[in-house]
Amino acid sequence: MNKENKLGMGLGVLLSTPNNKKESTNGIKKINISQIIPNPSQPRKNFKDEDLKQLSSSIKNQGLIQPIIVKPTTDKQFQIIAGERRWRACQLNGMHEVDCVIKDLDDTNVLEAALIENIQREDLNVIEEANAYKGLIEIKNINNEKLAQLIGKSASHVSNILRLLELDKKIQQMVIDGDLSMGHARALIGVPDALNKAKDIIDKKLSVRQIEKITSEYKKNKTKKSLKDPNIIDLEKELSDKIGLKTSIQFNDNGSSGSLTLFYSDLNQLDDLMKRLKK
Repeated sequence: MNKENKLGMGLGVLLSTPNNKKESTNGIKKINISQIIPNPSQPRKNFKDEDLKQLSSSIKNQGLIQPIIVKPTTDKQFQIIAGERRWRACQLNGMHEVDCVIKDLDDTNVLEAALIENIQREDLNVIEEANAYKGLIEIKNINNEKLAQLIGKSASHVSNILRLLELDKKIQQMVIDGDLSMGHARALIGVPDALNKAKDIIDKKLSVRQIEKITSEYKKNKTKKSLKDPNIIDLEKELSDKIGLKTSIQFNDNGSSGSLTLFYSDLNQLDDLMKRLKK
C-alpha cells in the first residue's frame, strides 16, 4: 500500500463524518473568513507567495473544491485543523465566506490531522517533513520503524530525514528557503563548523559531490576513532570494575602515547577518587 493510501485512510478516519442525522444536518457550512484562525501548532510554517497566488487563481476560477476542516473555539471563532493553505488563498481572493466542515477534536487529534495533511503534500520541504515525522512519533509514541510502516516509507528514509533536525536551526532555514538541498544538508550532519560550511556552499555554489568530498575526510577519521580495539575495551572494563568508575583509554596517532580518563557522577565520587589517588 502506498504512502497516499495509508495516510489518506488515517486522515479519513480522523475526520470522518458519523452517519447520523444530527451530524449530517451540519455537513459543509459557510463560515465568515474573519471568524477562522490558524492553528498555532501548525507544523507547516513556510507558505510561498507564488504558490498561494496560483492556488488563489485556481479557487477564483473553479471554486473551493475541498472544504476547510475547522474546530469550534471560544468567542464564535473556528481554528483550522486542515486547510490553512486554502484559507490563505481564499483571503487573497477577498472572499468573505468559505466552505468548512466543523469537527470538535481535542488538541492532540488536531495536531495529528495537521501533521498527516502536511506529509501528504508533495511540495513539503524536507525540514517540514522531518518535523511532521517527529510530531507523529511523539503523539503516537511509536519508533521510526512503526512510523515508516504508517507512511509507506523505508525506515532508513525516515531516519535520514529525522537526522536533518540535528543541524543548526540556521542551516535548517537555508534548506527551507531552498538555498541548500537535502544532499547538502545530509553531508553537513555531525561535521564541525557546519554553519560556515553551509555558507560556503551558498557563496561558492558548491555541488553536493564537492561538499561530500570536503566532509568525508573528517567522517572517515571519526569512524576510525570510533572503532576501538577489543583489547582496549576489555582493559577499560577491567579497570572500571576495579575502581568503580567508568574509564576511557585513548591512544594518540603514533600509538605509543595517549590518555586515561576517569568519569565521576558527583562530587562525593570525585572526593573518594582523590583520596585513593593520594594514597
